[in-house]
Amino acid sequence: MPIDIETFTDGSSEELTEVTNAEKVVRFLYRNNDKAFTPSEIAEGASIKKSSIGTVLRRLQDRELVQHKGDYWAIGDEQRVHDAFRFHRTITDLDERFGAEDLDEWREHAAEDPSG
Repeated sequence: MPIDIETFTDGSSEELTEVTNAEKVVRFLYRNNDKAFTPSEIAEGASIKKSSIGTVLRRLQDRELVQHKGDYWAIGDEQRVHDAFRFHRTITDLDERFGAEDLDEWREHAAEDPSG
């Protein structure tokens, strides 16, 4: 999807690639896969707001991309992380090529539930 030239000129490379907080956390932990960190250390290392880190970590844990013990967090199973990133990149590439999915459009054309 194209962006206006002002956004292009004023935006940082990171802003233009739209890296999510979850991606930042996983990348930070992956680069430091021989260590475990507190949430504050992860927030600082991944350059995200400390107020966001708890939610991000819990969601990543639900997807088994990070592991947690006591006050510390570390990268999860590396193969699972690789698979998740590969899937994410595939979906992003498809969205760029064919356009993002429109949930309202899907609902409009969805078959009615025959049981209801």
